[in-house]
Amino acid sequence: MDFNLSEEQLMIQQAARDFAQNELLPEVIERDRDQKFPTEQVKKMGEMGLLGMMVDPKYGGAGMDSVSYVLAMEEIAKIDASAAVVMSVNNSLVCAGLEKFASEEQKVKYLTPLASGKVIGAFALSEPEAGSDATSQKTTAEDKGDYYLLNGIKNWITNGGTASYYIVIAQTDPEKKHKGINAFIVERGWEGFEVGVKEDKLGIRGSDTHSLIFNNVKVPKENRIGEDGFGFNFAMAVLNGGRIGIASQALGIASGAYELALKYAKTRKAFKTEIINHQVIAFKLADMATQITAARMLCFKAACEKDAGKDISESGAMAKLYASQVAMDTTIEAVQIHGGYGYVKEYHVERMMRDAKITQIYEGTSEIQKIVISRSIAK
Repeated sequence: MDFNLSEEQLMIQQAARDFAQNELLPEVIERDRDQKFPTEQVKKMGEMGLLGMMVDPKYGGAGMDSVSYVLAMEEIAKIDASAAVVMSVNNSLVCAGLEKFASEEQKVKYLTPLASGKVIGAFALSEPEAGSDATSQKTTAEDKGDYYLLNGIKNWITNGGTASYYIVIAQTDPEKKHKGINAFIVERGWEGFEVGVKEDKLGIRGSDTHSLIFNNVKVPKENRIGEDGFGFNFAMAVLNGGRIGIASQALGIASGAYELALKYAKTRKAFKTEIINHQVIAFKLADMATQITAARMLCFKAACEKDAGKDISESGAMAKLYASQVAMDTTIEAVQIHGGYGYVKEYHVERMMRDAKITQIYEGTSEIQKIVISRSIAK
């Protein structure tokens, strides 16, 4: 494996780093406090090509590789994990799924504006009674001939209040169980479609998370993705790729917290010397640096395998499982290194600790990742 990044990849990494520092860092604390969506920043991310990074340019994308995506995601998440998850969902769950599985007409109509950043999308799978068990869909899509009638509720939907297009997973034939599930493209503003109340969250408070309510929403037949009954397989395939995005988000949260802790340890004095000179602090930083590097390698491995067209169910799950744990461990230690200052908002690490937790939960909990990995290695 070549560990050297290409000139193009380094340029993408630097561009994302500069954007995060110049555009995301100002008012990131205020956005977290006020649960304010980074509207202007996301618009600029779209203009930079960060919302459709891996999509073919003929559909408005930037045509980049998955390693470049990991690099950019890490830099964005170092500063603002809320902006990073907007980027992850649009790239990994929405654009990637449409590019791989949608019809040509669907790609032209929906993928192009999504990949170019003119609009953003959302992925609606989770329900009040169907989180990790994605086969237990209660949202129904009744086949009415030339359209489907969509009814039900979706929960915890990232970009729920700001998206223009939604990929919605629903049950068409309960007797067929997971083989009776379909995926649909639903447009904001359709009659019977309502966005629920915004969730008041522990972390990633700048991203908007809503429930979605569907009450006899008419979905044209041409808005079904793939053949009848393909919805569950579609969702699982998309989530496999999505785990690279969340692993990269977790990596960014960890590396951002580590950089702040390292900087603080080099300037803060205790017992007449900088605290980095105390072994107990130096060893914490050594562990953090090692674990972050290992997490980054797992993200790169999954990204390289994705670009090579390999099955990434195992490597993606490993990357997400490990990187999310590193994010939690690193942010907790970053707060500890900062001492009392780490417990106040102006030093950022308390926000990072709150943001880190969700990476162990969404797009497949850590427990689900262990199931995926164990089944893979048992084959």
